[in-house]
Amino acid sequence: MNWMTEFLAKMMPMDASAHGPTLDRLNAYVHVLMLILFVFWGGYFLYVLWRFRAKNNPTSSYEGMRSHWSTSVEAGVAVIEVVLLIGFSIPAWKLWTSQPGKETNPLVIHMVAEQFAWNIHYPGPDGKFGRRDVSLVNATNPLGLDPSDPDGKDDVAALNELHVELNRPVIVHITSKDVIHSFFLPVMRVKQDAIPGMDVPIHFTPVKGNNGQQWDVACAQLCGLGHYRMRGMLFVDTKAEFDDWMASMAPVPEEPVPTPDANPVPEATPQNPPATTTG
Repeated sequence: MNWMTEFLAKMMPMDASAHGPTLDRLNAYVHVLMLILFVFWGGYFLYVLWRFRAKNNPTSSYEGMRSHWSTSVEAGVAVIEVVLLIGFSIPAWKLWTSQPGKETNPLVIHMVAEQFAWNIHYPGPDGKFGRRDVSLVNATNPLGLDPSDPDGKDDVAALNELHVELNRPVIVHITSKDVIHSFFLPVMRVKQDAIPGMDVPIHFTPVKGNNGQQWDVACAQLCGLGHYRMRGMLFVDTKAEFDDWMASMAPVPEEPVPTPDANPVPEATPQNPPATTTG
């Protein structure tokens, strides 16, 4: 099976995720199965052309097949499909939908797609996401962050620039503001539709850094006339690099408005002027 995996690897993006080898092996199994079926059915088709050629069968037969082997084959195929569904597909889906636990310290990110950009929302040092309100969305606040929410004061917002940490599990909550997009990280073997009104979490663990390479955050769903330019960049940083980037993106704290001092009493005027008498 390694020969098929190596052959397909020549035509696919590099794999930089922990779960990538498993998916690549599954892809190889599927291709080998399809190759076997192609050879079998292609050979069977050529055999039928030769076996039932007009020269050997000048007259048609209307009796049809007298044996029931085709029925047995169909039943066998159905049983195999049930075994694959129950024994493989459902457990694999359960494994994929099980998010990393808190003990792994996952990096949680909110990804909000729009025509034609990726809006990325990170929690600040407090680890809490600020409240978002669709009514607050505008050109300068694409995520609709509520400025009055204290949990959002230290949040980081980025545009088309996804930074993750090497060897740290990542959970991305994906949604969309307008139409259906498709969040696609080829090197992480990750793809998930971004659907308006739905929050769909996916997870992966990067195990390789960029090393000077340019990795894309692509949209794999035709989402409008500007679909071709809906492209972001993926950066896999070391912990120090990630912390430095987060610090550089941190919002500048608002300086408190100084309270003016009370008007001082002029020096020429005594603070407690003596009482005056009239007579």
